[in-house]
Amino acid sequence: LNFIKFVKHLKNYSLIKKKKMETKKEIEVLNSLVEINNDRIEGYKNAGEETDSNSLKDMFVKFKRTSEICREQLAEEIRRCGGTPEEGTKTTGKLYRAYMDLKAAITGKDHKAILNSCEYGEDKALETYEDVLKNDSEDLNINQLNLVKSQYDMIKKDHDVVKAMRDTELVS
Repeated sequence: LNFIKFVKHLKNYSLIKKKKMETKKEIEVLNSLVEINNDRIEGYKNAGEETDSNSLKDMFVKFKRTSEICREQLAEEIRRCGGTPEEGTKTTGKLYRAYMDLKAAITGKDHKAILNSCEYGEDKALETYEDVLKNDSEDLNINQLNLVKSQYDMIKKDHDVVKAMRDTELVS
């Protein structure tokens, strides 16, 4: 009888340990999206400072707000899983923003250069979401997966607006 209790205890322990590992992976995946949204927030804050165009500033504020909403939704889910949301940005994002600052200084706040930089950042954000949807979807529950898909769609719309504006700027 004690042996049977011991075996049941081991099974429960294994299930609990497996669930903790799954939750850790969920948190890790969701935090990668928090980081890319933190990058977008900082990137659009910088981009707004680099332009003198009110229409671009307004667009950058809107896109920054999109990522603030995404970040908060992801942070809620991470906390629900018992985790702590990332507060920083990716190292690559920091390097890219430094490059963007230098480029803006050299080009004299050229709209085309700023939009090219923004599109590059949007491409990286989309790649991060696509990577999660392609490679990490099995680590997320259905609600988390739906959240990620919904956020991907929002960021894709922003990307397409930046690309269209950049293409228009190239023609002008």
